[in-house]
Amino acid sequence: MAKVTFITANGDRILAEAADGACLLEVAQNADMPLEGTCEGQMACSTCHVIVGKDWFAKLPPASEDEEDMLDLAAGVTRTSRLACQITLTAALDGLEVRIPGESHNMQRR
Repeated sequence: MAKVTFITANGDRILAEAADGACLLEVAQNADMPLEGTCEGQMACSTCHVIVGKDWFAKLPPASEDEEDMLDLAAGVTRTSRLACQITLTAALDGLEVRIPGESHNMQRR
């Protein structure tokens, strides 16, 4: 089990829990975060871009070259940006904090 804190663009902190092996994108969507995930985790878009807390970034496996290429297309990218679809939650990531960029908008939500 891993707890994740999502920090919204307006600074609200939303706590979510996830089972080991859960995809951060799915956890974010279940927590009503505005991450579209247009490609459904196939790493063909950047609509699940998140900014990982500095203390947590080094604990993640490095981004693949394909993920880096997709991040080049995302708005508001920082040094600790990642695609949520590429982060698998484990007990080692319990307490993970990620910020939702202000540019995020889920066009599938009404």
